[in-house]
Amino acid sequence: MASPIEDYALLSDLHTGALVSLHGSVDWLCFPRFDSGAQFTALLGDPTHGRWLLAPAGAPDNGSSAAGVDANDEDTPVVVERSYLNSTFVLRTLWQTSTGHALVTDFMPIGAHRASLIRRVEGLAGSVRMHQEISFRLDYGDVVPWVRRHGIASRGGKSIVAVGGPDALVLHGDRLPRANGLQHEGDFLISAGEVVDFELSWYPSHRQVPDRIDVGAALQDTASYWRSWARDVPEHHDYGQMVQRSLLVLRALTHETTGGIVAAPTTSLPESFGGERNWDYRFCWLRDAALTLEAMMTHSYQQEAVQWRNWLLRAIAGNPEDLQIMYGLSGERRLPERELTHLPGYEGAVPVREGNGAVDQYQGDVVGEVMVALEKLRNMGGLEDHFSWPLQKALLSYVELNYDRTDHGIWEMRGEKKHFTHSRVMMWAAFDRGVRAVREHGLDGDAELWEKRRDDLAAEIMKQGFNREINSFTQTYGGTEVDASLLVLPQVGFTAYDSPEMLGTVERLERDLVDEEGLILRYRTDSGLDGLPPGEHPFLACCFWLVEQYARTDRLEEARALMDKLIGYANPLGLMAEEYDTGNRRMAGNFPQAFSHLGLIRAADAINAAAGA
Repeated sequence: MASPIEDYALLSDLHTGALVSLHGSVDWLCFPRFDSGAQFTALLGDPTHGRWLLAPAGAPDNGSSAAGVDANDEDTPVVVERSYLNSTFVLRTLWQTSTGHALVTDFMPIGAHRASLIRRVEGLAGSVRMHQEISFRLDYGDVVPWVRRHGIASRGGKSIVAVGGPDALVLHGDRLPRANGLQHEGDFLISAGEVVDFELSWYPSHRQVPDRIDVGAALQDTASYWRSWARDVPEHHDYGQMVQRSLLVLRALTHETTGGIVAAPTTSLPESFGGERNWDYRFCWLRDAALTLEAMMTHSYQQEAVQWRNWLLRAIAGNPEDLQIMYGLSGERRLPERELTHLPGYEGAVPVREGNGAVDQYQGDVVGEVMVALEKLRNMGGLEDHFSWPLQKALLSYVELNYDRTDHGIWEMRGEKKHFTHSRVMMWAAFDRGVRAVREHGLDGDAELWEKRRDDLAAEIMKQGFNREINSFTQTYGGTEVDASLLVLPQVGFTAYDSPEMLGTVERLERDLVDEEGLILRYRTDSGLDGLPPGEHPFLACCFWLVEQYARTDRLEEARALMDKLIGYANPLGLMAEEYDTGNRRMAGNFPQAFSHLGLIRAADAINAAAGA
């Protein structure tokens, strides 16, 4: 059984990511990209679906004691400290046993031009018997590879090679485990002053087995990269460490070569435990990319902002009518959804999905998010070129073409399409940014047409998307339900944070969607609008939007109180999932979630602004 979601740490090499449990098990890893078929899939099944455990012998295994071991026994190994090396994704886990102390350092090397996961064990005091188990699997645990020994002892020791179809893995190390059925396992003793290294590398099976890496140099280079990148984070008067970690998470979820950012490095971690709201988030949503671009610009990462802009422009290049809401890491358009029926799912939540069927949805808001972000880049001195502005004009043509079309909304409803108020406001924002580009920046375009469309939309939204009887904007035209996405309306300038209409909407949201913990749901899932069985937990990004709303309307004390509560839900490493289950005090949904960390950054900025920082 997998660990609680909040017990995992993220490792990243800017191409893919791994999740390491508190108990030393790598339960999720996709080589060589975030969206590749997983080599370790125990997160969505059990150890037979692939994992790599490295911990003191007798340590509890992913939340349950090892066979015959009492987790409360004083002889049971315990984690004394677990943290990232300052401002990095180098994970350090200090173990204490009855016989000594050992430090395990896990990281994925950056700049090494290889897909690798490195685990270093150092003896600090006394001696510790370490236990290792590794189950080599491919294609989400569905393929058991052919495994063999490789190498000559006199030339650096033997390695273990696993080959299956186009993929191959090699495990280098001096204390390698031995075969035991369909897995490898073994113990080794490490004493004070000793260092034992292991490296697991992926490579195309038609190529030669890669040699060992210089672990010491790779560790130094990787730590130096992360520290250098984090040094550029501006000083933040409030919540500085969490803002820095959130920016680091956004960077960690970014593909270094293409510039695409995945919404999360995982698939099918459930929004409702035991339910079917399980989605693959290892793709690049235009919305998330645009919001990331904004966050990077706000915090002085203009080079990264330009990289994301270029990814956006490449991904959406082509006929505007073919615009999608999401793409692959390199801009791939085909992301078909299929069910991985051989996997039992995280705590039994099925189906487990690869791909995302929402790729075929029409969501009217996405062009607005892109245009808002690109305007901010323009206002900060980003220059338009022969590619970027013409493509933005093409996006406005797309909005014009779909002006009267109903959509699935920001939450990717799988029920009947509607006119969602948030989507219509974002269409308003798209035309508004087009007008301002012409009027304020001297760019060419049909500002008069865009202005008419903008003003017509504003009038339409106030007539059909605002219910005067309940004094609130509504989720859909003509409805009475509210939606947390309405908190975005003042963020894009459609209305003021403190307008009577917005204050009335907040009051309604607090009545209908805010729970006893002060957290907000996206919408009421029992309305049947999303076409799925009801049930999910408060959405963390929306909770941060509520913090921002409070901070912008002289409710700073409430903003701080809610912000402190939300940050308290982050795991000790500063990572956040998509949702939080207040009843069971645990995270839910894919992890770590870019959208949550984006919301955190915005909320912290709003509190700083309100406090005059």
